[in-house]
Order: sequence, then structure tokens, then C-alpha cells
Amino acid sequence: MTAKNLVIVESPAKAKTIEKYLGRNYKVVASLGHIRDLPKSQMGIDFEHNYEPKYISIRGKGDVIKELKKNAKKADHIYLAADPDREGEAIAWHVSHILNLDPKDKNRVVFNEITKDAVKNAFKTPRSIDMNLVDAQQARRILDRLVGYSISPLLWAKVKKGLSAGRVQSVALKLIIDRENEIRNFKPEEYWSLDAEFKKGASKKFAASFYGLNGKKMALPNNDKVQEVLRGINKKQPFTITNVVKKERKRFPAPPFTTSSLQQEANRKLGFPTRKTMMLAQQLYEGINLGGKLGTVGLITYMRTDSTRVSNVAKTETSHFIHEAYGEAYAAVKIRQGKLQEGAQDAHEAIRPTSTMRTPEQMEKVLNKDQMKLYRLIWSRFVASEMTPAVINTVQVTLEQNGATFRANGSQTKFAGFTKLYVSSRDEEAKDNLLPELAIGDEATLVKTDPAQHFTQPPARYSEANLVKALEENGVGRPSTYAPTIETIKKRYYVKMTARRFEPTELGEIVNDLINEFFPDIVNIKFTATVESELDSIETGKTDWVKVIDQFYQPFAKEVESAEKGIEKVQIKDEPAGFDCDICGAPMVIKLGRFGKFYACSRFPECRNTKAIVKEIGVICPKCGKGQVVERKSKRNRTFYGCSRYPDCDFVSWDKPVGRDCPKCGHFLVEKRSRGKVQIVCPNGDYKEETVKA
Repeated sequence: MTAKNLVIVESPAKAKTIEKYLGRNYKVVASLGHIRDLPKSQMGIDFEHNYEPKYISIRGKGDVIKELKKNAKKADHIYLAADPDREGEAIAWHVSHILNLDPKDKNRVVFNEITKDAVKNAFKTPRSIDMNLVDAQQARRILDRLVGYSISPLLWAKVKKGLSAGRVQSVALKLIIDRENEIRNFKPEEYWSLDAEFKKGASKKFAASFYGLNGKKMALPNNDKVQEVLRGINKKQPFTITNVVKKERKRFPAPPFTTSSLQQEANRKLGFPTRKTMMLAQQLYEGINLGGKLGTVGLITYMRTDSTRVSNVAKTETSHFIHEAYGEAYAAVKIRQGKLQEGAQDAHEAIRPTSTMRTPEQMEKVLNKDQMKLYRLIWSRFVASEMTPAVINTVQVTLEQNGATFRANGSQTKFAGFTKLYVSSRDEEAKDNLLPELAIGDEATLVKTDPAQHFTQPPARYSEANLVKALEENGVGRPSTYAPTIETIKKRYYVKMTARRFEPTELGEIVNDLINEFFPDIVNIKFTATVESELDSIETGKTDWVKVIDQFYQPFAKEVESAEKGIEKVQIKDEPAGFDCDICGAPMVIKLGRFGKFYACSRFPECRNTKAIVKEIGVICPKCGKGQVVERKSKRNRTFYGCSRYPDCDFVSWDKPVGRDCPKCGHFLVEKRSRGKVQIVCPNGDYKEETVKA
């Protein structure tokens, strides 16, 4: 007996999961993503007829299409169950076109989570294809094609083969380069802090910091100011406590994840690149085999969402779980709704586990290490978002003597609330700092002062998490496009990753300069964000997609025309290296390649001698004391440090030596980097300096 109903989804994993739920009257097959697209060999847009796209079957998808048609002929009903977003709607529309289905027929099925109930309920209420969603996807595709296929050939002709430009990638690159320029132009300013230790009677010592003079806050720009303050303090005379302010503060949990906040948090907490996060989330959404009677189940809701909305069913289940696991005091009665990002799509729920009862501990046996890390993150964040706030008692004490004011801040967690389960990477874990019992009029003795010199730090380079945040805050692109955007600028070698942060390459700066000069609108954040909101209004049926494309294309076409005439060919000149080839004796030159600069023989291609360029870091080798420490790359492109006299000296270190020795054991000190911070430490663990932002 053949199945009467054919269901078409995008991926085999999703097909396998759904087929188990629907039973033997249903056959579920996968289209393996898109089956039609614009041709690669040409622009594929009919400018004379309202920018009509010329779709063709994607190369290599012939067998998939043949199989879909064969299965469709045998079926009484065909259901299109691609993902519940613009892209999924477009895939359903393309499939319906290839199978000659009427888009007005009620054959589109959408569900936000792949669980038995959600899938079965969705099949009770099929709808017709939403052409507003399809038009929004088509408009985005056409806009991206117009930009890519107009600017990229210019870059190929004028700069270097294999380059590309794109609506979102060009803005991302500009953000990275603007930040790099801020860092280059940054002038550090000196400032001082004055910490102190006080004691009240026989009680424990407590810390306080200088606040100001005569009740007014005062900065300490230099050591002279510090000494002036210290001269005004009488060491023998006690300080008087002039004010004690006690408050109760509530800390609320972060809302459950959206696509963007998941990408950011997984990057900060787990060190996952955006692409990896989305790949793992897709696996958790499409279904994991739990074994036994349970079979394959989708563990999280759909992972492309801008919403923090949660269904009442999920709230109720989670409330029961929190009551059972933590007690009534931890279960929130009223949940604070997070504000929706401007231009956000509220079609879906937040990213959450499909059942709170499937705890990370229970899933440990069925998930691999990385899936487990991401599932734990999603589960914990969601459950915490349904918990009560943490309550913290704070106390601020003011101490005065001869006009000099110091302040001590204490805090104590009164009730842990949601922090018992999860603390967001943006909120530091609250550490209790207990002060002795102090009252107005009490006296405390100054035990010691600790003045310290500091310098203002330049802004840090973007990490993937910060870049995603900046793109989202500026309304550029959509969270589902961030992963491919970031991959593209890495692949084109416009940027490189240095200590997990984006550093622009020379090639990236050349391309950015050209686009800035000839296509200012493309890298204008406000302009790009406006286009993005226009795409959103196509989705809600408020705007016609052809109008949006036309408004963009008319001025853009003029920019392309003037760029074709105006862009000079950029000569990425070979610089002389200052030494000769050790094979043929011809001068060596410095060339710019895909992975940066390298030495090559000037007689290329007759002589193919090349050498890596090693970067000196300005530190003498701590082992031999003769060579320079140079930056090298391992086979896996990881940076390490070695002696320039290798193989005569075999000094090697993964951490960057700083050129100073440990004051305690004499071992060379190194720079340790983690989570955007830098600390100078002794590898033997004997000594470390204050952490500063990278």
C-alpha cells in the first residue's frame, strides 16, 4: 500500500522525525534545502519587467526534483512543511511551482517545534502559501544579488580575483575597520585610584575607596593629586562614619533566547562561533533519538526567532518543574515580558526546550559534547527566565576625616532566586562582600592606603558576540543571516581572528575604502537598516516588493556606472624584501596572498620559492638571550611564539612573552587572554598582575 499523503520538508533529519509521528498513511521526503535559485552565471533579473527573477533548478538537484515529482504523482494530498519563516515559505513556494500545485490551495503546514502534539495539530489546520513572506524573501534575494553581482566584478577587475561585496557583509566589515581606526587613534589618559583598608575596633578589616573632598566627587588625574589627598589625612586620627545607606535590590533574570542572544551567549560562554551555534541548534530542533519508546524528538523550538514570547503550555509545565525542583519561592508568579527589538519578527516563540522535564542531566546520554553544552545553555536560560528575581541587600558607608571622603560598598544575597540556576554572561555573578556592622557616628581607623596608576584603555576589537550585537542594534541584516555573513568576511580574508577577535587585513581595508568611496549607501548603516525595515513591511503586506527594489536600484545603478569609470586599478604592489632568493639569487619580494603577506621570489613562476613572514614582537628570547621572539603559525593556523634563531634555539610558547621576568621566581612573564581580557602572569603560578580589557 502506498502512502496517500506526501509531506515535503527541507532536511532528511526533520523528515525522519516527522514520519514517526504521522504514521504509515504519510510519506515524508526532503527537498534538501532550496531547489530553485537565481543562476550563478548571470544577474538573473529582468530589469524591463519589474525586476522579475529568472529562477532555474539548482545544479545537482535534478535527482531530488525527479524523486519529488515521482512521489507527488502517487499521492492524493501533498503537504509543504518547510520551516516556519521567510526562507521556509519560499522553499514551499518553489516546490509547489515545480509540482504544479496551486499556491492558493491549503497545503502549507507550519509548526514551531518538532514534537508529536505540535506536528499532529499543525496537520489539522493547513493554510495556503503566504505570498507576503515569499515576496519578502524574494526581495532580499534580489537586493543581495544586485549588490553582489554589481560590485564584485568591479573588485575582481580593479583589485583581485575572488573578492566579493554584499549588503550586510560590507557593513560588518566597515564596523570592524571603524573600530580598528578608533584603536589606532586612541590616546591613553592617566588616572589614579586610591583604595584603603579600615578597621572598626576589633572587627574584621574592610575595604573602601576614595570618593572626593568636602562631599564632592573628585577624580585623581595624577600622582600629585593623590599625594595632596594623602597629605590632608591625619594617620593618627580616626575617620567618622557620616552616612550609612541600606537598600534592597532586585535582579531580574534575562529573557529566554532569541536567535541573536543565543549566538552572543554561546560565543561568550561556550566560545562557539556563530555558525557552529546555528548548526547545533538545527540538530536539536530537527530531532535527537532518545532511544526506546520515545524515539526521535525535537528538543528545542525553532531557532530562528526575534521573539521572547513563551506559550502558556510551556509556562505551566515550567512552573510545575520549578515548584518540584526548587520550591514555591523560586517560581515566578508574573513573568516580565522582554521588549521586542525594533523591526523584530514576533511570529514565533522564544528558543526554549520543547519540554522542561527533559533536563540536561537526562539528555547527557543521548547528546554529544557540543550539543549537550548548547542544550544546557538553552534549558537553563529558559527555566531561569520563569523564576523569581534575586534579592540583594546592599549597604553604602561614607567615611570622612578633614574633608576627605571614602566610600565602602557591601552586598549580601538575601535570596538567590533565578541565580541558583543561571547567570547571563553580561551579569557578573554577585559575590557577597560583607561589611562589619557600622552606624552613623562610629569611628574607624585607617589601616593602609593603596594608590594605583591606571591608563584609559582603547575600545576592544569585536568578538563574534559583539559584532552580532552591533549588527542587531543597528538593524542591519537579520539574526539568521549573521552566521553566513561572518563566514564570508573570514573566507575572503577581509578579516582574521586574533585572540578570538576580528582584526581587519590590508585586503579588507582596501575593499572597504573602495566601497566607502564609490558606494556610500551600501555601507551607510542607517540606509541599510531602512532597507531592512522595508523588507519587514513587505512581509506584513504593507509594501509592494517591486517598489522597494526600485527605490534601492535607481540610485544604486548610477553609483555602479560612476564606479566603473572612476575606480582606478588598485595595484597591490610587491614590496622589495631586502634580501635575495636562496634558490636562484633573484631579489625576493613581499606579496599579499589569501592569508596575508609572504615572501616570494620575483622570478615567479620560473622560481616558486616562498617563505613565511615572521613578525617580531620586540622581545629578546628568554632562553638564549640572543634571538628575537617571533610570532609563528602552527599547521592549524594557531599563533605561537618561538625564537628567531630556531633550530639553534628551540624556545617555544603558546602565550606571548612580555619581556619581563617574574619578581618572585625569575621565570619569563606571559600575556594570558580570555573573554576579552588580558592578564600578565607567571606560567609557574607565582605572580599575576591586574586584569585589563583586551
